[in-house]
Amino acid sequence: MKTALVTGASRGIGRAIAATLAQHNYLVFAVAKNSLGALQSLQKESGCIPILTDICDPNQVESLFSNICSQTHHLDVLINNAGIAYHGLLQDMSVAQWDAVLNTNLRGAFLCAKGALSSMIRQHSGVIINISSMWGQRGASCEVAYSASKGGLDAFTKALAQEVAPSGIRVNAIACGAIDTEMNGFLTPKEKTDLEASIGLGRFGTPQEVADLALFLCSESSSYLTGQIITLDGAFI
Repeated sequence: MKTALVTGASRGIGRAIAATLAQHNYLVFAVAKNSLGALQSLQKESGCIPILTDICDPNQVESLFSNICSQTHHLDVLINNAGIAYHGLLQDMSVAQWDAVLNTNLRGAFLCAKGALSSMIRQHSGVIINISSMWGQRGASCEVAYSASKGGLDAFTKALAQEVAPSGIRVNAIACGAIDTEMNGFLTPKEKTDLEASIGLGRFGTPQEVADLALFLCSESSSYLTGQIITLDGAFI
């Protein structure tokens, strides 16, 4: 049985990916900073193993991988999904708020990738998928920190893919467009309608559509695909 670690698995995209991998016979370790109740609900629904971890904390991440190693001798897939956003003007943003976004979205991916690679390099195989955003490529007004963190994650993806390819490890990112999750809950009905008008397909994407793409990237059907930022945005204009 293949194993997978999914961060930010308590809701939205992460929850959908964790459940989908579990449905396809992966042993899934579902990680979130808190929301134990949501993780336990996911466990009842799909059999995922819940683990509370702050992925910004090196000590907690080290404990996370020690925990996983105690339950399985290998890790096949890492999904770096955990992320937070800040919506507002840059000049109104505090240093603490900036650090929180960059730490969760970029530092967390670094710490988890570093932890996963020890197993993946040893077994000479593995898949890392980073959940990014179209704003990392385009930039978004009032989301400067979020855009910067996702742009950094895209560069991280491309560079790491080159570094670990000789070890048989593939690294890709999914640059999500407007996905119907709680992260977009700040939008008013009019703002949501206006945003949908900018999408070729005329609607938001779903977490399940992201999960289905992640499942493909985990499979042998994508065995020659690495170092790519795959945009899933419904033809955003």
